[in-house]
Amino acid sequence: MAETTNNAVQMIANNKKAWYEYFILERFEAGIELCGTEVKSLRQGKVNLRDSWCSVKEGEIFVNGMHISPYEQGNIFNRDPHRVRRLLMHKREILRLFGQVKQQGLALVPLSLYFKQGKAKLEIGLCKGKKLYDKRACAAEHDAKRNIEREYKGEN
Repeated sequence: MAETTNNAVQMIANNKKAWYEYFILERFEAGIELCGTEVKSLRQGKVNLRDSWCSVKEGEIFVNGMHISPYEQGNIFNRDPHRVRRLLMHKREILRLFGQVKQQGLALVPLSLYFKQGKAKLEIGLCKGKKLYDKRACAAEHDAKRNIEREYKGEN
């Protein structure tokens, strides 16, 4: 049987709060180590990235606080919804991220979760926290864009 080259990306979840709370300096794609029932739950879209963050321990990178709801037909094979999950990245990338997080006081935050060629991928961002006045300016800019779009739709 011939393999099909499907480069389509199927979006599962976005972390909108991260875009509001942080300036995204760099983005990285990482694989994520999951169990079978977790993958089935992801395919149903039952995941929450809102309060999740990434940490580096002993040369490995982990995602904490990501909630994947238990699969309904999973019975005894379901894992803890809040368990710490290992991310799959190259060692050099992990060490570089670890150095930047420690020296510059940046944060590693999951931005989105998606399927790419049948594999679950997590996009993480190297982020710097916004101040309150930055958040206000961002909200005002967002409102201005929304008003322009409303006026444009009203004309058509």
